[in-house]
Amino acid sequence: MIETPTNTDKTEIFHNALIQHGPLSNRIYLMKINKADPMQLIPAMDELAKSKGYSKIFAKIPACHAELFLQSGYQKEAEVPGFYYCQETALFLGKYLDCERQEEESLDEIQKVLNLAQSKKVKYTELPFLPADTVIRRCIPDDAKNMSKLYKEVFLSYPFPIDNPKYIVDTMKDNLIYFGIEIDGRLASLASAETNPISSNVEMTDFATLPAFRGNSFANQLLRRMENEMIEKGIQTAYTIARAISPAMNITFSKAGYTYGGRLINNTNIAGRIESMNVWYKKL
Repeated sequence: MIETPTNTDKTEIFHNALIQHGPLSNRIYLMKINKADPMQLIPAMDELAKSKGYSKIFAKIPACHAELFLQSGYQKEAEVPGFYYCQETALFLGKYLDCERQEEESLDEIQKVLNLAQSKKVKYTELPFLPADTVIRRCIPDDAKNMSKLYKEVFLSYPFPIDNPKYIVDTMKDNLIYFGIEIDGRLASLASAETNPISSNVEMTDFATLPAFRGNSFANQLLRRMENEMIEKGIQTAYTIARAISPAMNITFSKAGYTYGGRLINNTNIAGRIESMNVWYKKL
């Protein structure tokens, strides 16, 4: 189990399930239900949320468990077909303990970004060649300090402690593969592939580019490189959870052939505030 620093939300085993919870995103996130009994897990999460004053419970579950969650006040917000073993759909559900948490202030902007992204959807895009002094490579533990500095510069807040070098090294040992674009020996852009070989899915996440290097399609380059490596590993379903108000990231995934799977309302503390997030997915 990866230890999470105390200044971020806590990740732990809870009633045999893997959850993340805390005041940063003011929620419980059911990350993996594992072998937990939903009949016991659902009321236990309710009690935990009430005792901590959380305003949302967010659950990612196999569709086979949907009925009990929906009967308990959850609502479907997004889905990824073929998430589990390339067969079963993953549902992203939300339960709101405070009605204000469900109200989106930037709904018009969110819809404009989604419409723009979907208008750019293509199956395959030729990427420009990288300059001669630029390389894309896997990151190694020795990069962790510089990686944490880059993430700290780009994000005012993040749901996971990627600004902590120890966390980065620990996740490298677990199931995350980080990739970087390096210019003259300096990391300019990062992303990661959080792999689940057993279920044959991967989350394309942790995209960040230093302000001075934006506009160079680095996110597209990193995504293409990660997809190719995941295909070589036999991973069949890729997905991402992107900031709903970020035109760049939503366009990046739409251009790469990803399908919009839904929106997670006021779900994640990122870039200094709690924001809604769009889910995109693709069969590799």
